[in-house]
Amino acid sequence: MLNKFYASLPRRQEGATAVEYGLIAGLIAVAIVVVLGLVGGSLSTVFTSIQTALANI
Repeated sequence: MLNKFYASLPRRQEGATAVEYGLIAGLIAVAIVVVLGLVGGSLSTVFTSIQTALANI
C-alpha cells in the first residue's frame, strides 16, 4: 500500500543532486578536519625546532 503511494509521487531529479553535493561537501570537510588533526602535531614539532634553531643563531 505504501509502495504504491510512494510510486505515485512525482520524482524530482534536482533535489537529489543538491543533496548529493551537500554530502560530498560534508565528507570533504570531515576529511580536512581529520588530516589537519593528524598533521597538526607534526607541524608544531617542526616549527618548534625552527624556533629553537633561530634562537641559537
